[in-house]
Amino acid sequence: MKILVTGGAGYIGSHTCLALADMGFEPVTFDSLVTGHEWAVQWGPLEKGDVRDQDLVSAVLEKHRIEAVLHFAALSLVAQSVAEPLRYYDNNVAGTLSLLAAMKRSGVRKLVFSSTCAVYGVPPSLPIREDMPTAPINPYGRTKLAAENAIMDAAQAGQIDAVVLRYFNAAGADAALRIGEAHVHESHLIPLAVHAALLKSEPLRVFGTDYDTPDGTCLRDYIHVTDLAQAHVAALNFIMGHSRGHRFNLGTGKPASVRQVMKAVEAATGRPVPHSEAPRREGDPMSLYAAIDLAREKLGWEPQHLDIVDIVRSAVDWDAKYTADLAKTA
Repeated sequence: MKILVTGGAGYIGSHTCLALADMGFEPVTFDSLVTGHEWAVQWGPLEKGDVRDQDLVSAVLEKHRIEAVLHFAALSLVAQSVAEPLRYYDNNVAGTLSLLAAMKRSGVRKLVFSSTCAVYGVPPSLPIREDMPTAPINPYGRTKLAAENAIMDAAQAGQIDAVVLRYFNAAGADAALRIGEAHVHESHLIPLAVHAALLKSEPLRVFGTDYDTPDGTCLRDYIHVTDLAQAHVAALNFIMGHSRGHRFNLGTGKPASVRQVMKAVEAATGRPVPHSEAPRREGDPMSLYAAIDLAREKLGWEPQHLDIVDIVRSAVDWDAKYTADLAKTA
């Protein structure tokens, strides 16, 4: 079975291509390579293009006789979305609409959509459940919710069958270090802390140390990227036998604080994490973590990496390899 993976040259998309290949699927990556990496496409062909090019997407769907689509292609930097909201609406919302139109033209009904916990905004209680109100607080979250709504409306109309996966903080790397996180503009806590420790780059900035948490810093739900990839395969298998639209949270349900992440990086590297303390950032919730009972029940999925130290160690191992590889080609 051939599966189109839009954004398959990116961090989570490439790990999902690996998981698909391991399960006997053939992933076909469709990626503009604006933020993705050609070296990350290792488990199937690469078709270069933009999801907003409806004719090209439709041609690729028909060329490869695609049976389902996993849609990762999106811009995802919160601060950038605040500065360039129209760019995010064009890419994330218009791109999804173009993909849906191409699928309709080509007779492809099955879709798994990569969404985010950012659609919830500041939740009224914890853990976050799928039936809680959605009130995103930045353009990135609003564009992902708009894309979700278009998908779910199309599913309700009987035009597609879809799974929307709202996940929390992806981290870590493939155990064999074939692929990993390599963003041009890094904004995620774990790689920033690793870079501060290993590369002696800018000190890590800790935003807010006076929250009502055990150590005063924010709590977040970190999920290993391999677990996320397995969840996408489980969602694909699920939607092959189900109709209409479904939403699931993906996390561990076990949050870790910023200081706990720093300690995990120090344990994995044997080096301190240089850091500076800064005031809270506007819009940063104190704590975010998922209720994943629905994914357990319906998808038969269970995260395997629950220890933040283990998650961080895989990120450290990948970063060391990637840095060494870059040095060899410099």
